Amino acid sequence: MLESHSAGVGAGRPPRSLSRRASRKVVRLPRPAQPAKLRVLVVAESFLPQVNGVTNSVRRVLDHLASHGHVAHLVAPTGPEEYAGFAVTKVRGASLPFYADFRIGLETRRRLRALMLEFQPDVVHLASPATLGYQAARAARELDIPTVAIYQTDLVGFADGYRIPGGAAAMSRLTRRIHCQVDRTLAPSTASLRQLEALDVPGLAKWPRGVDLTQFDPSHRCAALRRELAPHGQKLVGYVGRLAPEKELELLVHAARIPGVKVVVVGGGPEEARLRRLLPEAAFLGVLHGADLGRAYASLDVFVHTGRHETYCQAAQEALASGVPVVAPRAGGPIDVVDDQVTGFLYAPGEGAEMAALVKSLVRNPTLRQRMGHDARRRVEGRSWEAVIDLLLEHYRDALAHRRTSSGGRSVA
Repeated sequence: MLESHSAGVGAGRPPRSLSRRASRKVVRLPRPAQPAKLRVLVVAESFLPQVNGVTNSVRRVLDHLASHGHVAHLVAPTGPEEYAGFAVTKVRGASLPFYADFRIGLETRRRLRALMLEFQPDVVHLASPATLGYQAARAARELDIPTVAIYQTDLVGFADGYRIPGGAAAMSRLTRRIHCQVDRTLAPSTASLRQLEALDVPGLAKWPRGVDLTQFDPSHRCAALRRELAPHGQKLVGYVGRLAPEKELELLVHAARIPGVKVVVVGGGPEEARLRRLLPEAAFLGVLHGADLGRAYASLDVFVHTGRHETYCQAAQEALASGVPVVAPRAGGPIDVVDDQVTGFLYAPGEGAEMAALVKSLVRNPTLRQRMGHDARRRVEGRSWEAVIDLLLEHYRDALAHRRTSSGGRSVA
């Protein structure tokens, strides 16, 4: 068991309330070069009950840390009292005016600094940092605690999708400001690395997303579900993800016009009502989890993604693991995730007619569909969450080693 790194906090005990002031005096004490087990403070802009890529990744990281004997604490705007045996500190947050179900953190740097002094993390993990992550990065920098940021949300694309006046420029500045504060930024794809390089963000490295190869597997294909969704034997063409403007989901109309196709939509969000009007014949299954989600993926014939602002496109990877060929934009994360003409097809962003033509070629050619589905599963078999998070721990340790070398010690209260 990892020993406590502060006078008042045991390895398994949650820190005291954020409301207590901590002394701002900082002194340096020598510490072991590398602890056998890590203390990780995870600061997330999004967590349960929100269902999205950020929440999913944070859950996987916390599960992995717990199963390998590390100690963690989560800070987020929402969530249960604890997760994976780790305490969760819920901080102040606010809903976006144009997306009421999505909350962002609004905690002060002083209070975050107090928590860090209390918990004494070896490293701070910033999950898709925005407002909360920025304050946490600054607090950690003041305390000489290494930080690893996970770039997972394209804030510029988000602003574009919601047509916020001046939003793209503001989000570009915010993204650079955040990621220039941290020791290392991990981006999931070639496209996101290039985007950050264009903003002169230092300390970049590539870290892909893992996939649950048990939950998402071709064996979960369900004949009963297929009959329920397509009683006349139509081919199922599906999308899984948030129903939001930046996803460009109106392009699904082109797929719905293909004879013999039934469009299936899994997910929820502010665009649902509009999409139901645009796709009156589509099957809307809502937000699915666990075995139900795995069954929905595997029961599709073709998976379609429409948005061009994906930093990785985890939904496409889950479809590939389910043995389903993917048709996605030739932009952002899908460029790395989908092997064009091998595990699916890439099309010009926004070109619904081209997307529909590629979907049609798969719908009408079962041999091609089967071959691509087989190759899809084979290509992702080395991307388990276990392997990917082991790489993340190496990034933690590298950041910690670099900070210890450069500072000669640790900052404590």
